[in-house]
Amino acid sequence: MDYDIRDIFEYIIALVNEFAKKFGMSDTEAYNYICRYHGISFIEQNYGIIHTLDFNEGVESVVNYCRRSGGKL
Repeated sequence: MDYDIRDIFEYIIALVNEFAKKFGMSDTEAYNYICRYHGISFIEQNYGIIHTLDFNEGVESVVNYCRRSGGKL
């Protein structure tokens, strides 16, 4: 299924914001961390499922993916 790119971007922004809150970071730090460990690609590729989750579950999914990619949070 194709999704509107704006919906994906808005979701990524909201998820990065929640990630930042969870770890006490700025939005920029959170975005850079998620990018460094390929979390943005993960969100884009799995948007169809991840956007249906509670934000806490979405953040945990990104955290787990980043950890598997070398992240330490």
